[in-house]
Amino acid sequence: MADGINALDLSRSLIKCSSVTPEDGGTQKILVNVLEDLGFTCQTKIFSDENTPDVTNLYARLGISAPNFCFAGHTDVVPVGDEESWTKDPFGASIVDGLLYGRGASDMKTAIACFIEATSRFIETRGPDFGGSISFLITGDEEGPAINGTRKLLEWVASEGEVIDACIVGEPTNPTNLGEMIKIGRRGSLNAHLTVFGIQGHTAYPHLAKNPIHTLIDMLSALINLHLDDGSEHFQASTLQVSTIDVGNSATNVIPAKAKTVFNIRYNDLHNSTTLDKILRDALDAINKNYKLDIYVSGESFLTPPGELSSIISQAIRSVTGKTPELSTTGGTSDARFIKDYCPVAEFGLIGQTMHKSDECVAIKDLESLTEIYVAVLEQFF
Repeated sequence: MADGINALDLSRSLIKCSSVTPEDGGTQKILVNVLEDLGFTCQTKIFSDENTPDVTNLYARLGISAPNFCFAGHTDVVPVGDEESWTKDPFGASIVDGLLYGRGASDMKTAIACFIEATSRFIETRGPDFGGSISFLITGDEEGPAINGTRKLLEWVASEGEVIDACIVGEPTNPTNLGEMIKIGRRGSLNAHLTVFGIQGHTAYPHLAKNPIHTLIDMLSALINLHLDDGSEHFQASTLQVSTIDVGNSATNVIPAKAKTVFNIRYNDLHNSTTLDKILRDALDAINKNYKLDIYVSGESFLTPPGELSSIISQAIRSVTGKTPELSTTGGTSDARFIKDYCPVAEFGLIGQTMHKSDECVAIKDLESLTEIYVAVLEQFF
């Protein structure tokens, strides 16, 4: 490859860095060295917040003219978890039977490596005057609170007068085979913390107390049975799932004073957090008003309607794999929820079956194919 850039070798170098959120582990220094050798101007930005750890981010750009095509991703990874359940070193980047193992192999250090090899090959073929710019938007805070990462980096990029015209995020979007799925949007995610208040007392004298657990059960039943919607053109139906119920009562003969629960709603473009807040409070108020409801929104639902960007990626996928990808909005949240405020964005990367699992891995042949797809995307975009 041009300048010796090879996605597999670069993937292994990145995986060997222990970059569990919010630690950088040296990943972005590796990227800066490689990108500067390709002629990119690199800007490392460390953002701070008094309540969350500092995060290292990278914006790199080659070219000064429009359009500016951006590759976005993250170098941070989730914790290893139970190390005894791994059969390979989580940060060893070992290769066994055509598979590359390690934390970040699927999600998503390898996609970043494919971005860079594809860019290198594109530049080698087209030369430096290819009719636009290529940029990289890399954060170390996607798997964490996402406060000092992509959101702030995008704000900084805009403040510098930079304009991004289209963006592909390298999240692992494919369920079982490379080329199956492009993400053109994501559901919103709302986390609700509900506390129901009662009156503490003796279980033998319930008439002198008020059991908040009983009330909570009725309130949860009402929430679970809410019919939020039937889905929309590009989204599945919204869902509500209870994730925990906590009382903290160690005594068998005491009615507690309060009971708590946490639930999550994954919602489509028929709702936003404000409308859902009202729906929830109306349902709860109909049963009991002695409660506290705190709502935290990870991200609103969003959609980049099928258009030029998804068409370019689809054509690139077909040219390499022969598959016609589904345009989907399934799955969890990603940093595309921030990028969509600046430009059209779509997500396409590797297979997600092992992401966040023990023995996370990716097929080396898929790295090669993904690189070919990204090359084809650049060729069609410019």
